[in-house]
Amino acid sequence: MADDDFYTRDRPADAPLPEDRPRGGGGPEDVAGRGRSRRGKFWLILALIVLVVIFLALFMP
Repeated sequence: MADDDFYTRDRPADAPLPEDRPRGGGGPEDVAGRGRSRRGKFWLILALIVLVVIFLALFMP
């Protein structure tokens, strides 16, 4: 039995399936919104790290 015969035996004629994760995204407005939220998370995490360092510098003997 050839490979082609093995893989096509149980497969219907209209075999292509829709993609799980379609390419292309939601458009330019979707990308702009993502950038702002990532930037905000970055600054929030950076501020928390700075606060922890300042706290440790002030209150550690």
